[in-house]
Amino acid sequence: MQGSRGRGPRGRGGPPRSDAEESLEELAALAESAGAEIAGKAVQYREAPEAATLIGRGKAGELRDLAAASGSGLVIFDRELTPTQLRNLERELECRVIDRTQLILDIFARRARTREGQLQVELAQLNYLMPRLTGRGVEMSRLAGGIGARGPGETQLETDRRRIFRRIAKIREQLERVRATRGVQRKQRRAVPLATAALVGYTNAGKSSLFNRLTGAQVVADARLFATLDPTVRPVRLPSNRKVLLSDTVGFIRNLPTTLVKAFRATLEEVAEAALILHVVDVSSPQGIPHAAHVLQVLEEIGAAQTPRLLVLNKIDLLAGLDSAPSGGGDGVAADWPERQGERRVPVSARTGEGIEQLLEALDAALPVDPVARACFVFPFGAESQLHSVHEFGKVLETCYRETGVWVEAEVPESLLRALQPYLATR
Repeated sequence: MQGSRGRGPRGRGGPPRSDAEESLEELAALAESAGAEIAGKAVQYREAPEAATLIGRGKAGELRDLAAASGSGLVIFDRELTPTQLRNLERELECRVIDRTQLILDIFARRARTREGQLQVELAQLNYLMPRLTGRGVEMSRLAGGIGARGPGETQLETDRRRIFRRIAKIREQLERVRATRGVQRKQRRAVPLATAALVGYTNAGKSSLFNRLTGAQVVADARLFATLDPTVRPVRLPSNRKVLLSDTVGFIRNLPTTLVKAFRATLEEVAEAALILHVVDVSSPQGIPHAAHVLQVLEEIGAAQTPRLLVLNKIDLLAGLDSAPSGGGDGVAADWPERQGERRVPVSARTGEGIEQLLEALDAALPVDPVARACFVFPFGAESQLHSVHEFGKVLETCYRETGVWVEAEVPESLLRALQPYLATR
């Protein structure tokens, strides 16, 4: 495994060494998440990257010897390699070479479970593969038939390109249908206004654990990077008795491949359409602040930078044994965290449940106001969808079946009360 980071001109200050080492540690975690065993690491600092091999012949020879001595069959670079660099490095290192983008795509391909997620990953992989088909040699050419038509014919490269183009077009068509379906679902939700909130954060910040704690769901949550890819939506009951929809989305990461950001547009639209974003950060990580900055950058790329945010400072239970832990407990964590205008900070522990009540109260206060009212309804037989809405979005207190229909007393949001005005009854 190797990372290469260039310096800026002398005296002008390039990226500090700690940034390169931290990025390389993250690359190692990604590789382990994909099932690789780390045999060694190397970092090179250069004034400028080598055009042909990124790292230069001397470093390439050093890596070749390191790979041979450890019996490694794969070298992973912490930068996106050009097709030419990829071919030259495999020739120089005498083993398989991949870059950070290809590694992340491989992890996504392993973890995607839904049909939508699999289509999104395949689209990103094909877009990554297209420019890397070049250089497959004339030996793959086919001879054309017929008198006077003898020649190299159509190359296998051109055939592969056409096949990939057709597959990309088909996947995009399928994803557009997914996007249209999500649009219909959002329109239906707006018909009976139900606030939505989206969990976002750096990968492994504890989003899925927090999602499970808030909703009682059983989303996979472990220490692997990108353990959860497919979005999940569940209802949450707030202290005001309102019900909101909470979605758990894919974790972000530094240098997230643009092909993935584009491919996951249909999924990330759920974030852009949310009324509130819960930005989850790992306060026990020394890189929590730069990780938060990377998340904000991705939010800006998908058009969600102006959406109201609630900063959730997760994993405060892990601060107890750290020397740098604030003395004020959860309040001290919130006080020490950089403040951004209009962003409320709530320290929590998804593992122990500490601060969850305060988070629900903050969520209740931050979402658009839709107060709960108590009312009595009478639904004629055949109005099952309206009756279902009361059960889905309100709290049913009493149900009585009579000859004229179903009488229901419930606490419902005022928006739903207005929609069900024709069914109001007096007792």
